[in-house]
Amino acid sequence: MATAFTHRNLPRLLLQAREAVMAHTRPSLREHGLSDQQWRVLRVLGEHGVVDTGRVAREAFILGPSLTGVLARMERDGLIRRARDPEDQRRSVVEATAKGMRLVNNLSCTIESHYDWMEKSLGRQKLMQLYQLLDQVIELEQP
Repeated sequence: MATAFTHRNLPRLLLQAREAVMAHTRPSLREHGLSDQQWRVLRVLGEHGVVDTGRVAREAFILGPSLTGVLARMERDGLIRRARDPEDQRRSVVEATAKGMRLVNNLSCTIESHYDWMEKSLGRQKLMQLYQLLDQVIELEQP
């Protein structure tokens, strides 16, 4: 006998929505040799400049051990620079290189044009409502 769920599978719907949006973004990322994780790191650095690795991990949703490998590959490819935090030598900070920032600027145009299309298709009010609802769900589920 099947279990009778009352509600739709929200985690699955959120994943489907993510994949639907990323289907437009991934080809541009791959064109530039970037993985989804590398793009998330560059996006964080593009928005905030020099960032400690803990914050990169949190904002890019990459676990520490995986982040270490992602950052090593990005450093090897000349996209980021890592250093000790001048205020706390126990911590590391990361920043995008000029090459990394060029990628952020190039890709942001493509991504923003897709968001513009979504806004025209859904309507500005619905897109803003979606952002607000997602923010509320995130806040609601915080411990």
